[in-house]
Amino acid sequence: MPTLGIIGSGNIGAAIARLAVAAAIPVVISNSRGPESLADLISELGPLATAGTIEQAANQDLVVLSVPLTAHQAIPAAPLRGKTVLDTSNYYPSRDGRIAELDNNTATTSELIQQNFEGVNIVKAFNNILAHHIPQLARPSDAPDRTSLPVASNNAQATIEAIGLIDRLGFDAIDAGPLVESWRFEPEAGAYTRLYLADPSIPDQSLMEAPGGPVTEEKLRSALGHGARVDIAQRVF
Repeated sequence: MPTLGIIGSGNIGAAIARLAVAAAIPVVISNSRGPESLADLISELGPLATAGTIEQAANQDLVVLSVPLTAHQAIPAAPLRGKTVLDTSNYYPSRDGRIAELDNNTATTSELIQQNFEGVNIVKAFNNILAHHIPQLARPSDAPDRTSLPVASNNAQATIEAIGLIDRLGFDAIDAGPLVESWRFEPEAGAYTRLYLADPSIPDQSLMEAPGGPVTEEKLRSALGHGARVDIAQRVF
């Protein structure tokens, strides 16, 4: 598989990088602070990992964009045009401020990002699972307890490419439709993070330490297909 570019070295980006090198996929990882800030992570990841600039990560054939929602506007679109980009972002008003198009459901988060990346094939992925559950739930392709993740995109070929990468990283993936349907696995929706808890009744304050539990394709499809759209204007986190 070609080198994977990762823009963003936070919890999700780093977790994906760890799975990538474990699957023998070279990575170029970047963040807003520059390559020198990534020395410890690169040392941990080993020889398949390289620290680069945002532009260098964006120049890879397949890219993961894992930055806070409002930070995506600082990412140059030109190097990403024509490429498949996995977008892991979510809208958190307490962090991002209020965004009218999202509050009134004019657009989903990834639709908003797609508007800012003309010619880029955005795929919503890895936004609905907690970072520490990514390594916990990754399994070989023949494992009976493999977990399923949803993806959404307006581009069929990009969906295929994203599903192929996710399979290599240790998960099954299902096509949840175009970006307009990606609200089904955004915060507070039925297919968001609680679905991946071993004990879904765990209180919110314990989520970041709670163990994960495998999610079958059937369980994920049921969660995606049921439930009303969240009233984002009422969300505060």
